[in-house]
Amino acid sequence: MTRTRLALAAAAALLALTIVPLAAARAHPAARAHPAKAQSVAVTMKEFKFTLSSSSVHPGTVTFRLKNAGHIVHDFRIAGKTSPMIQPGKTGVLVVTLKKGSYPYLCTVPGHAAAGMKGVLRVA
Repeated sequence: MTRTRLALAAAAALLALTIVPLAAARAHPAARAHPAKAQSVAVTMKEFKFTLSSSSVHPGTVTFRLKNAGHIVHDFRIAGKTSPMIQPGKTGVLVVTLKKGSYPYLCTVPGHAAAGMKGVLRVA
């Protein structure tokens, strides 16, 4: 009988260690608000516009996956960071950490932003 009680007590303790943290995580709204998940935004660059796969993201680290589908060189600038120049047909990556707010983005090649290569990303 003693072994049976000991085994039951061990099983109950293991179950409590598993269920209590799960229940606490579900009960706390902040635990569900924004999962700590990598965010990626595809950015297609052409003459003279950007197409983003999403116009808004959650606060945190965002990886911009850049593709130059145009015929001339372009880059991507947001939140004080600028990608290298991306040659036609090539790709690049820009990783930026963003807080809540609105972030203008643009191509820094002279005349490109004025021609339409600009926009605003929302972080909420």
